[in-house]
Amino acid sequence: MSGSRSHSRRSETAILIQTLERVLLFPALLLYLELVLHIYMKTSLAYAPVYIVFSFAAGFFLSALTLAWPPKVNGILTKVLAVVISIIFVVEIIAKTILQTYYGPSALETAAGNKLTDYADVIIPTVLRSIPIILILLLPAILLCIFGRGFPGFERFDVRFAGLVLGACVVCHVLAIGVTLLPWKGDITPAMLYRVDTNVDDQVEQLGMFTMLRLDVKHMMFPPKNSLDSNFDDIGTLTPPGSSSGGDTSTGDSSQTGEPVPVVDTSPNVMDVDLAALAESGKNDDVKWLAGYFNSVTPTRKNQYTGMFEGYNVIELVLEGFSGYAIDPQLTPTLYKLTHEGFIFNNYYTALHYTSTSNGECQTLLGLYPKNGNPITMKRTGEVTFKENGQTVGFNAYLTLPQQLKRAGYNVLGYHANSEMYGRKASHTNLGYDWRQFESGFEGLEVSESGKLLWPQRDTHMISASVDDYINSDTPFHVYYLTISGHMPYSDNRVVAPYRDVVRALPYSETTQNYVATAIEVDRALELLLQKLEAAGKLDKTLIVATGDHIPYFNVDTLEELSGQTFGSSKDMESLNEKNINFDVYKNSLILWSASMEEPVVVDKPCCQVDILPTVSNLLGLEYDSRMLSGSDILSDSEGLVIFTSTCWRTDRGFYNRFTQEFTPVEGVTMTAEEQENYVSAMKKLVSYKLKSTPMIVENNFYNEVFGG
Repeated sequence: MSGSRSHSRRSETAILIQTLERVLLFPALLLYLELVLHIYMKTSLAYAPVYIVFSFAAGFFLSALTLAWPPKVNGILTKVLAVVISIIFVVEIIAKTILQTYYGPSALETAAGNKLTDYADVIIPTVLRSIPIILILLLPAILLCIFGRGFPGFERFDVRFAGLVLGACVVCHVLAIGVTLLPWKGDITPAMLYRVDTNVDDQVEQLGMFTMLRLDVKHMMFPPKNSLDSNFDDIGTLTPPGSSSGGDTSTGDSSQTGEPVPVVDTSPNVMDVDLAALAESGKNDDVKWLAGYFNSVTPTRKNQYTGMFEGYNVIELVLEGFSGYAIDPQLTPTLYKLTHEGFIFNNYYTALHYTSTSNGECQTLLGLYPKNGNPITMKRTGEVTFKENGQTVGFNAYLTLPQQLKRAGYNVLGYHANSEMYGRKASHTNLGYDWRQFESGFEGLEVSESGKLLWPQRDTHMISASVDDYINSDTPFHVYYLTISGHMPYSDNRVVAPYRDVVRALPYSETTQNYVATAIEVDRALELLLQKLEAAGKLDKTLIVATGDHIPYFNVDTLEELSGQTFGSSKDMESLNEKNINFDVYKNSLILWSASMEEPVVVDKPCCQVDILPTVSNLLGLEYDSRMLSGSDILSDSEGLVIFTSTCWRTDRGFYNRFTQEFTPVEGVTMTAEEQENYVSAMKKLVSYKLKSTPMIVENNFYNEVFGG
């Protein structure tokens, strides 16, 4: 009898252990994957309690799915789920390394539509280099597939037991939400992140990868509501000393020369719109909030540069992967000329934001910071539609340069020497460009005998193949180029080949030499453009605007070689871990140049891509409303502001580090402790408004509400 009872107890113990193995399999797997990812990506482990409990909640849910079926079905389902989940973590790490962002389900359409062959030379070595971490992530799933029959076994459990496991899922989920509500320190907390569809990197760090993916699916079906407050009083405290929104009607001081000084109109750059009324009667809460916010913004004022280039042709270029650290007076004389003989911006930044190139364009073309998450802002402007008076209309990009200049009678064209990516055909056509790219109206590009586009296209050829479309136009023209020659990886490719002998003599690594060769190609393209303009008699009446879309983020070592500075590890830069980088890595060169300028103008104000649109609008003397853009006229008396993707920021007065919550005033700026606290608090609110207003503008067709169709 005692032997029988002992055997029975051993059997019960074995059953209990096997049951626990089955129930805890997926919680343990998710916890393992989350910890490996966080350690490998060097994210903060302080938030481990949050994603540990969320891992248990999700894990119990998955376990419940694999308990109540016949043994064979349970076994197959368990193994498939384990493999799929592990592969998702692998893919996310690779995506983050190459594209600098994690990809949720809402981005799958964009990812599927893009040409991954453009990144083939990066994807393959990245995957090979990542084999150790890939194997570590896949190890539990591999072991489960090999030894799963005996451990843990896949017997069928009573459906009521599966219900108990689901109950445990609910309890853990409620507990996890409670953990997010703890008094976490910092500007961005788990509770905040749980309610938004932005800040994907922060969501992964604080909530976990699996929770980020789940929230992404949830927000695709149920978009989160705007949770911004409507107390805009603090923004008024940010007006620079001595500035105002009123006009200056003084006649100038003639006491020194006897000559009257020209009157400078310093009236505000605003349009005749009633934002206050819209804040009261807008069609929904988002429109009302936006109208109230913009109505509270102090507009920038007209200045001595207003209308300086009125009626000029405008050629704007966004240069792929460009950094001003590559400019050299001998190697790139045209770039050197344009950055030293026009407006000289000593503190211009091309900070990285979500989806690099596409949202680099978003900042430059829309004057807005991109949404830090899906849908991708620039792409969204071409696909979102609205019902207006019984008709279907697209996003009204009323304040963009092509729209403004089209209304002024300009011929407006845009070019990209590549295939369709990020929905540019729709978005850029919606902006107003006669948009031309490979297989969509851009003839004469370099192709193989089979008709395949050669990669990468040379910028010199792009200019040569397009310039005759507009150079002899009798009407003023605005042309936009998105270049491609500077696209990573910086291998010894067809762009490098013509300059190989020149760059091989430079004291740099081969990768850096190749990168310099891409800058030389940009230089030669600009040289050709200027020659064509001069030959057509158009050079003196043309404004050249050029900026990088983003720095060569995959090659921080290259930028360190070129600048002689230390910016941080390439791994941190690749993963956009701004906690550990020197923000001067984003410093760049902005070209605003015309041959008609008699002397350069030096500007020390911190500025960035979102400032280009309002600055150029003012230089052209266009009527625009400076309150409704994220950027501001760099040449006005407004305070400079650069916002980084981590929500760190830099102004005339100092730098705020979101990770340490410390503000460092620039040399010469003094504040009392109270003044600094008030200033930082107001600036943090303004930064939040600028970042979060963009998707509200796009999704509500806000400019259409303000300006009409």
